[in-house]
Amino acid sequence: MYWEDTDAGGVVYHASYLRFMERARSEWLRSLGVAQSEFKARTGLAFLVRSMKLDFLKAALLDDELLVTVEVKERRAASILFGQVIRRRDGTRLIEAEVRVACVDVERMVPVRIPDDAIPGLTP
Repeated sequence: MYWEDTDAGGVVYHASYLRFMERARSEWLRSLGVAQSEFKARTGLAFLVRSMKLDFLKAALLDDELLVTVEVKERRAASILFGQVIRRRDGTRLIEAEVRVACVDVERMVPVRIPDDAIPGLTP
């Protein structure tokens, strides 16, 4: 953890966890060969967070090294539900989250069906 992620007491600020989970989902897509900017340019679509459920179990502190996991829990026609866990390097669970992202037509800002070939290995 860095100073910018913490409050004056060296405790990670709660909103920082949202950035960490977003980065993990972006890196997960990248690891599957999906460049979000290219996907948006090609299709006019983007994945936007629809809802989040977070359980704050323990606080991360300045200098903690964190690991963030991404797991697809459910796929619907126009959305994906991710399970995410943030742990310290020693395995201590800090945050458990469910994040639903919706596939949205960015021009009209309405949900649309996820193209079958949008994410390799993600079954319809």
